[in-house]
Amino acid sequence: MATDKSVVDERGEQVQYESRLRNGALLMALAGIAFVGYGLVFLVLNFVGSGFELGVSTLAGMTSADLDPTVAYYISHLHVATAAFIISTGIAVAALSWYGVRQRLTWAWATAIVSAVVGLALALPMHWTGDAFAHDWVTHLGPIYLATIVFVVGVVLSYRGVQAR
Repeated sequence: MATDKSVVDERGEQVQYESRLRNGALLMALAGIAFVGYGLVFLVLNFVGSGFELGVSTLAGMTSADLDPTVAYYISHLHVATAAFIISTGIAVAALSWYGVRQRLTWAWATAIVSAVVGLALALPMHWTGDAFAHDWVTHLGPIYLATIVFVVGVVLSYRGVQAR
């Protein structure tokens, strides 16, 4: 009888790991999709919005139309490049999470984490240094912080499932 109980306990634990793995991978993939969405908004605002980033309407009271055209084009060029890297990172995170993490591929789990962390670790600190321009941090950073929280919850949930064999 003691053997039956331990087998039942093992199966229950395995089901719990499977559920956490599935839910964690889903949250990680949804965060990746949110990164893609944030990048798309960034891209669209460049062409049909203020010409600046989400949450930035002017630079020292100047709109993009008030800037020297060469400077405005250069800012646009950087926004498109930044949007491209945000979108491509989101695609990578979503694909690694959905296809790799669900299959318990530790390398996919770790790569999804590293790719998201490197992007965030390099981009976010700049927002809190200096006051060269004003930005509404809720609209500018809120969406990416929310996606990051969802991602971290997914990473934590999926961890034991990825490790379980």
